[in-house]
Amino acid sequence: MKAETFSRKYGIDIERIRADFPILKRQIKPGIPLVYLDSAASSQKPSAVIDAMSEYYRNHHANIHRAVHTLAEEATGMYEAARAKIAACIAAQPEEIVFTRNATEAINLVAQSWGRTHLKAGDRILLSEMEHHSNLVPWQILAKDRDLQLDFIPLTGSGELDLDACETLLGRGPKLVALTQMSNVLGTIVPIREIVRSAHRAGARLLVDAAQAASHMAIDVLDLDADFMAISSHKMCGPTGIGALYGKTEVLRDMPPFLGGGDMIRKVDWRSFEPNDLPYIFEAGTPAIAEAVGWGAAVDYLTAIGFEAIHRHETDIAAYAMESLREMPGLTVLGPEPSKRGGVVSFTLEGIHPHDIAQILDSYGIAVRAGHHCAMPLHTRLGLSATTRASFYLYSTFEEVDALAAGLRKVRAIFA
Repeated sequence: MKAETFSRKYGIDIERIRADFPILKRQIKPGIPLVYLDSAASSQKPSAVIDAMSEYYRNHHANIHRAVHTLAEEATGMYEAARAKIAACIAAQPEEIVFTRNATEAINLVAQSWGRTHLKAGDRILLSEMEHHSNLVPWQILAKDRDLQLDFIPLTGSGELDLDACETLLGRGPKLVALTQMSNVLGTIVPIREIVRSAHRAGARLLVDAAQAASHMAIDVLDLDADFMAISSHKMCGPTGIGALYGKTEVLRDMPPFLGGGDMIRKVDWRSFEPNDLPYIFEAGTPAIAEAVGWGAAVDYLTAIGFEAIHRHETDIAAYAMESLREMPGLTVLGPEPSKRGGVVSFTLEGIHPHDIAQILDSYGIAVRAGHHCAMPLHTRLGLSATTRASFYLYSTFEEVDALAAGLRKVRAIFA
């Protein structure tokens, strides 16, 4: 299937989209164009995002929430408008969106604020075997400090969560379930809605690590009914250095401040303080204002294209990649079938280390990721030290998959 056929089928003009991303015009070496297949690590940025941040710094920059002069009011309005856009993107209310540095900090906020308030020695937290370190290490730290028990939902042979085992583990009475919505290694899309229902029946709160999922599919937190959700700007065409925690209003109101300082307070005297309202109680200090503005522009850009169309595009690209790569002798693709995954394809090539694969591909302008992808326990579970990962986004094309396949054939020839 060709990109032009796909564009007519789903209403995505792939050439127009690619024209919106200046970096995609780059040549890694003279005559060698960039083939960017590392969007799961960080997506590229459209001109709309770059221009929005430049416009903010050129004409509107000031600190927010602290002054009544024109620039401060403009900056505050732009910052809060971005919050409202991000909230609307996942069907939340603005006061339920807490800006953080990234999804990692959002998860740590829950661990250090909600976790230290509500969990006691012997309580259980339920995770899965496919979690990113960001949704594993914060709970390990808390478990060690509070003498908590960590349980893990195992994987099936196809790289999906074992839902029968999940029900059994929920029977142990965990106080919190924290799961990725989409694996950054296997591409597996987790049936979060079903697990949320089961977790709530078991009396547990549920946190969704949507750092991967929010970039690639429509999310409705009201429909999911999750208690917390962590999302990140830089994976969804926005700038680095900013993410967000969604939390149900009643849950956030039952949490103490995460950090102390300016803007998270209403009143301070020598020995006590009165905290600010939601969401500002969790946003101490000067925030990433320009980054919020850029993220808001990214949400506008993605919303105009449509998350459902983006997801279908990535599913088709991933399916084409899996079909192309599986024809190669000695190559093994990890994870489930295309209909159950997002735009991530991790693989091994017999006898060749992933770092060697990535380095050789880079000489042909092809950017992929090699290593454990911040999921060392998952790789241990799979009996692997590392994998090579190609990841796709709305600007990826079938021709880039062809370039990847051709590059891998060259890799095999070098090591033959």
